[in-house]
Amino acid sequence: MTENQIIPDLRIRLYKSMVLTRKFEEKIMDLSQEPGRMPGMQILANGQEAVATGMVSALEPEDVIISNHRSHGHLLARGADLNSLMAEIMAKETGVNGGKAGTLHLSVPDLNVLMTSTVVGAGPPLALGAAFAQQYKKTTGITVVFFGDGAAAEGSVHEAMNLAGVWKLPLLFVCENNCWAGAQRPEEHCATPHIFQRAKGYDMPGRSVDGNDVEAVYNLGVELVEYCRSGKGPALMEALTYRMRGHGEQDRQHYVDPKELESWAAKCPILGYRQKLLDGGVLNQAQIQAIDQDAEARVAAAAAFGDESPYPGPETVLTDVFVQPPSA
Repeated sequence: MTENQIIPDLRIRLYKSMVLTRKFEEKIMDLSQEPGRMPGMQILANGQEAVATGMVSALEPEDVIISNHRSHGHLLARGADLNSLMAEIMAKETGVNGGKAGTLHLSVPDLNVLMTSTVVGAGPPLALGAAFAQQYKKTTGITVVFFGDGAAAEGSVHEAMNLAGVWKLPLLFVCENNCWAGAQRPEEHCATPHIFQRAKGYDMPGRSVDGNDVEAVYNLGVELVEYCRSGKGPALMEALTYRMRGHGEQDRQHYVDPKELESWAAKCPILGYRQKLLDGGVLNQAQIQAIDQDAEARVAAAAAFGDESPYPGPETVLTDVFVQPPSA
């Protein structure tokens, strides 16, 4: 698929999705500084919106998503309810998981977002199971799993890639290489600067893409999804992007050169795409402003919904914990 085949309506949807994700996480940034508003650790993906939006937009509804601890963009691009998502992050009973998952273990099965795990490297083995089920049942769906460059060094990721290659599973591995694993740069934990080249060792195609170019991510996503769906086996995408915030909102990034942050800020995926759409006549300044205002209003309403929602009561402590056997 070439760039010219992306119709204007899709370009506008891609832009709106990235803006909504940015506004959503900016609200979390603000609320996390207020006592009692955001329990737990808040881990954001500011600057990585193009990867989530571009990749998820290339999927079909039957495709399964396995996410990691920077999952908000994946869920929002999939169409998760904004109010319920915010309420869950606030640990309220109206959240997508009844207030029990919080921000780090989000799951929306109705949208085929089966799990989010904050355990580094935990996603690929679980995605392996989902892809095996799709192959076993002879469905048309594939599974896509998101993980970071830090997780790429985990043995579980290598094992999942190897077995996916052996069994030719419909599994797309997406490495969001954001230049930081906690406070470690890739050269401190990765023997090669090109993670996508590992794919050759598992007999799958591996491709690299500018993770700050939403259309490039979308185009490559469509190509690799089609490959996986065709029955040829798994594939690996490495999206090169940058983590603009700390590992969590408590991390002040003292280890990052301010000039490096400034340099990557100039490559902001949203600002770059905004200018492209303006230059191409797809959007005008008034429409850009309206999109911003709509996203801000929706996020403000979601925060208000979360504030007004109650915490789960003690009677729910054992609900959704055990699988109930089918009745005789």
